[in-house]
Amino acid sequence: MRDILRVLAIMLVSIAMALSLAHALELPGKRRLDERTYRAVQPIYYPGFTYGGLVGDVGGLVAAAVLLAMTPVGTAAFWLTAAAFLCLLGMHGVYWLLTHPVNKVWLHDQALTDSGRKFFAAGRSDSADRPWTELRDRWEYSHVARAILATISLLLLVLPSR
Repeated sequence: MRDILRVLAIMLVSIAMALSLAHALELPGKRRLDERTYRAVQPIYYPGFTYGGLVGDVGGLVAAAVLLAMTPVGTAAFWLTAAAFLCLLGMHGVYWLLTHPVNKVWLHDQALTDSGRKFFAAGRSDSADRPWTELRDRWEYSHVARAILATISLLLLVLPSR
């Protein structure tokens, strides 16, 4: 059963890594965009990346937590899984502290579903009157940090350990 859960955790964390890595890889090109174009591009990530985040980020965190609870304490597998789980927690922290408040700015005038409105109403907001380049850089570099944390988490989960 633990092996099946480990495969599930690996698959879900792979989704989280893929989404954050996709954002990170866009960074050089998106930094060349002017403000009008950049602001026009940002809403395209909703709802696809939001749903993907629910599956990968939240699903991966839950699967890693359950896997950790099922892994014998003190074993190499336990410590690797614990480290992977901590990386996922860090990834969530980066999202809620850095990325999400800026998402709220980008999606302020967008027509969202009821669930989208509730989700983006959560947490603190950044002032839309901050320089757009500051918001852009914070959003873009937060995804680089998330991609690094997700990649480390995935590597820790796939390392062979018994």
